[in-house]
Amino acid sequence: MHTLNTTTGPQDPIDPNRNLDPDQYPHHRNPNHPQSRRPRGFAATAAAASMGQADSDANNGNIAGETSSGGGGKGKREREKEKERTKLRERHRRAITSRMLAGLRQYGNFPLPARADMNDVIAALAREAGWSVDADGTTYRQSHQSNLVFPSRSIESPLSSSTLKNCAKAALDCQQQHPSLRIDENLSPVSLDSVVIAESDHPGNGRYTGASPIPSVGCVDANQLIQDVHSTERRNDFTENCYVPVYAMLPVGVIDNFGQLVDPQGVRQELSYLKSLNVDGVAIDCWWGIVEGWNPQKYVWSGYRELFNLIRDFKLKLQVVMAFHECGGNASGNVMISLPQWVLEIGKDNPDIFFTDREGRRSFECLNWSIDKERVLHGRTGIEVYFDFMRSFRSEFDDLFVEGMIAAIEIGLGASGELKYPSFPERMGWIYPGIGEFQCYDKYSQTSLLKEAKSKGFAFWGKGPENAGQYNSQPHETGFFQERGEYDSYYGRFFLNWYSQLLIGHAENVLSLANLAFEEAKLIVKSTIMQIPAIYWSYKTASHAAELTAGYYNPSNRDGYSPVFETLKKYSVTVKFVCPGRQMSSNQHEEALADPEGLSWQVVNAAWDKGLLIGGENAITCFDREGCMRLIEMAKPRNHPDNNHFSFFTYRQPSPLVQGSTCFADLDYFIKRMHGDLQR
Repeated sequence: MHTLNTTTGPQDPIDPNRNLDPDQYPHHRNPNHPQSRRPRGFAATAAAASMGQADSDANNGNIAGETSSGGGGKGKREREKEKERTKLRERHRRAITSRMLAGLRQYGNFPLPARADMNDVIAALAREAGWSVDADGTTYRQSHQSNLVFPSRSIESPLSSSTLKNCAKAALDCQQQHPSLRIDENLSPVSLDSVVIAESDHPGNGRYTGASPIPSVGCVDANQLIQDVHSTERRNDFTENCYVPVYAMLPVGVIDNFGQLVDPQGVRQELSYLKSLNVDGVAIDCWWGIVEGWNPQKYVWSGYRELFNLIRDFKLKLQVVMAFHECGGNASGNVMISLPQWVLEIGKDNPDIFFTDREGRRSFECLNWSIDKERVLHGRTGIEVYFDFMRSFRSEFDDLFVEGMIAAIEIGLGASGELKYPSFPERMGWIYPGIGEFQCYDKYSQTSLLKEAKSKGFAFWGKGPENAGQYNSQPHETGFFQERGEYDSYYGRFFLNWYSQLLIGHAENVLSLANLAFEEAKLIVKSTIMQIPAIYWSYKTASHAAELTAGYYNPSNRDGYSPVFETLKKYSVTVKFVCPGRQMSSNQHEEALADPEGLSWQVVNAAWDKGLLIGGENAITCFDREGCMRLIEMAKPRNHPDNNHFSFFTYRQPSPLVQGSTCFADLDYFIKRMHGDLQR
């Protein structure tokens, strides 16, 4: 029994008759009275408020005097400082969150949305552990796993470091006893999917007994681990074994500018090589500048008919690209295919039918989207010209549609056949990693911009930016794209929204007429394809300047791809994404503030989130085994919770492909992996 020592000395001058604060003098607590707990949470707030009110009533005169002498100003300054400190803490928290999300996406293959929050992270982690998470947040184990029980643990007794060490040691012991249970060190450490076990080692075959080989009570039961891993293996096998069709893109110059097949025997030899590689089909560009090259509505399909008959002989499927753009203007080899000559003649009298930069230079890569509904092409609008071309193709090759030989139609929607502005023209001097320039200074675009500005009540906004730099500028060198630049001002947001909506509107106009042109073939043609560009430089800046000039309003604080995919979803379009290749060193990418992986992840997952199918195409024609693996990992991602994968892949090959070339062996390996014939 302990005795309370009440002796006071010079260093403890306490009056025993005085009420003592038990928190200030814990050794003077009265043992006859139970210790009262400190109020916490709302109770503490209420207690503090009541005490403050009492003190205020007792010292009203003093407080009033202090207030009148300037205490209010001091309090205001303190509040402002606290606001700044709160902002700094919030920025720091967001930076940490951003790095966590990037790590989970890059190293753990977690399918987090582009603008993920902590709820998305928790849901992804729960699904990774084998739980089901509904849209309303309801979380539960799936029925076939309901009999699996994890050891219960009190909330007040979390896992200690020694317990975790015991778990790690036990896992190593288990791995030594059962070599078939192995750990893949390349996967995320938070993923149970990194453990793989063979079919013959499943508990159901009797090799494992009910006793856990892991002795620590703090670890998950071995049967639980093995069964979870086995279900994961089946999911991985599904993704690994899924069949992704591979199409080989035929060389650009296979049809000459007069619409004739150039080298039938050479084409036959090349098709024979491709058939030996077991490709599913070939892709071919049908050039507007060739088929309707000399006179409006006079279509020459004879060369393409001869080519398609050769392809039919080899029983290969066909992807056809409606190519409404120029070829050869930007490093496309020695082949030059312009827009139709009659269109260029119109452009001499009315150059505003082409995209125009701030200095008045015209781009001849494709028609200006602002004339989609302007009757400036011999009485036809831009979209009517596209519709007539597609309808002519549909009528000419009706027999191929009926046979099912034509598997897909790809619609070219902009520069290089991609849905983008011609913002990076090499003939204007652009070189990587320049941010490019806005292409909206023709009279039709300026009229549209001014009309939109007046509708908002700000007519002076009806002009393009004047401080957006040149083609080869860097974001920090411009007033518009720099950190906290004008791109994020009220005017900047207005302009960029209008600029991107012009792109989305063009896609909707053309796709609606494409659906009409191929309406009768919808049940035969598997998909309509549209190509999305990979603009990955300046991606690590706040403004994403290169994407903005190309028409994608995708700064770091906004998702610019989801609105595009929302429109494409209405027409059941399959998105084709050009997979970036490693053409440059990591140092060059760092200098360009480029992030090819980050952009690819955002685009692919944004499309999958909208329920769209995705196909791929390589950006470079020759790559080694490592390059093959990167493409395969992108096309068939490991451990995707929904087992998503590319619906096809178009291989853009060297021109021409001959047996014994440096890419031949790797292409054979690539196709087998895409078809699921080879495992990791």
